Amino acid sequence: MTNAIFNLPESYNEPTLSYAPGSREKALLKAELKRQFDQRIEIPLIIGGKEIRTGKTRTAVCPHDHRHVLAVCHEAGENEVKMAIESALAAKKQWENLPWEDRAAVFHRAASLISTKYRYILNAATMLGQSKSCYQAEIDSTCETADFYRYNVKFMEQIYRNQPISDHHVWNRVHYRALEGFVYAVTPFNFTAIGANLPSAPAIMGNTVVWKPASTSLLSNYYLMQLYKEAGLPDGVINFVPGGGSMISNIVLHDADMAGIHFTGSTAVFNSMWRTVGSNLDKYRIYPRLVGETGGKDFIFMHNSADVDAVASAVVRAGFEYQGQKCSACSRVYAPRSRWGELKEKLLAMVSSIKVGDVRDFRNFMNAVIDEASFDNTMRYIDIARKSPDAEILTGGTGDKSKGYFIQPTIIEAKNPRFVTMEEEIFAPVVTIFVYDDNSLDDTLKLVDTTSPYALTGAVFANDRHLINKLSDALANAAGNFYINNKPTGAMVGHQPFGGARASGTNDKAGSFLNLIRWTSPRTIKECFTPPTVYDYPFLGEE
Repeated sequence: MTNAIFNLPESYNEPTLSYAPGSREKALLKAELKRQFDQRIEIPLIIGGKEIRTGKTRTAVCPHDHRHVLAVCHEAGENEVKMAIESALAAKKQWENLPWEDRAAVFHRAASLISTKYRYILNAATMLGQSKSCYQAEIDSTCETADFYRYNVKFMEQIYRNQPISDHHVWNRVHYRALEGFVYAVTPFNFTAIGANLPSAPAIMGNTVVWKPASTSLLSNYYLMQLYKEAGLPDGVINFVPGGGSMISNIVLHDADMAGIHFTGSTAVFNSMWRTVGSNLDKYRIYPRLVGETGGKDFIFMHNSADVDAVASAVVRAGFEYQGQKCSACSRVYAPRSRWGELKEKLLAMVSSIKVGDVRDFRNFMNAVIDEASFDNTMRYIDIARKSPDAEILTGGTGDKSKGYFIQPTIIEAKNPRFVTMEEEIFAPVVTIFVYDDNSLDDTLKLVDTTSPYALTGAVFANDRHLINKLSDALANAAGNFYINNKPTGAMVGHQPFGGARASGTNDKAGSFLNLIRWTSPRTIKECFTPPTVYDYPFLGEE
């Protein structure tokens, strides 16, 4: 054992590669895409470091070419879920007692491996399995994933260094324990980095985890497990358990040792989990920590003083990058009538140049939505708009699922500010715009604040500083991540801690110490060097 007090390396954000024509990184990624596309792998469960094949399988396909099978994936049954819980509990004591700097080293090594050996593996898997463009995969599965590992271990160090004051005869300190039990991580399809962060953030703080990945992101998530193994993560710290969400949750949420949930997904599912936890409080060893990032109906508000080119670019990027399948994606826009003509012209021109297709063709700005259910749901909303007198489809509105789940970027103008596509989360390349009267600013701001139950991201565009202050104040609770003259997507770890409130979640801010501290149970220790030896006090000496 060493007796030094260590300082971790300073955190930094992984540089983003451009994949420009003729670049070395483009050639390497193309080669890895071909390698993964041309093979069909088998994805097992990984419990206690052991690969488990249940025989109950599903296929992982390319959403942009849904007849092409990338992998055959085994799914957990009830026995495997119970095994994962037992494995997490068995690994807990040794992992929690490992020096914190050794836990940090595992994830620093993982980040370094992502920068080198795993960069193209994770990017290609994310592109093929989740239908992301090369750039969207790069900023997700490489950059943001590595950023989470590097920053989170530094946040751990900062938390541990946060200690109370002492006096001459007393030493006060705080022991940041792991939670008493295991953590249940439930991750979505849309970000490989979320699949990385939700299990690893509790693990960094000494917890062990049962991880239920989304069924539509198993390829990239399986490679994350390989990454952990190579980085030196001990067996049983993170247990990889694909399978039916309701079945897995039914077992996990009724287990007395369930100490926390780290969740990203739909509001309805998180609400259901919370209700189940509430009904089981008498069973648990501790009150479980519930950390969730859920839905969003994210907005852009344009004032008439704004730069119309900046607004148009923000709407297109925030609304249509990754087919609008980001929790932070812009799906509703408020435009002033005095500038609507300019904005409309620029938006339609930009959208008309967008290409939609296979991820392996780097000229495609957009690719496919994740699966048939998402495609059908999106087209249902578009059909409602097509038939309604309260809406007009300005561009797009078509889709084709014969080969891939492709939907053209769609812009709807709503005549009614509470039209269904202004209110409900669609999670697709559909942006709805309401044109407001310039002299109805205050009423429109109230609409922005109250139209949606969510409060995840939002952006305002204006050039008048007094006005910016007014907008920020009026929309103080409308978005947990608020942007001024910038699109409401693209939060960077360590720069813009991410999370929202209201129906968007618990706002525990992934990418900051606020999230990491949720996975600790602090113990305050007071050590007295010269304890008193009598019971009485001076005031007792006289009446």
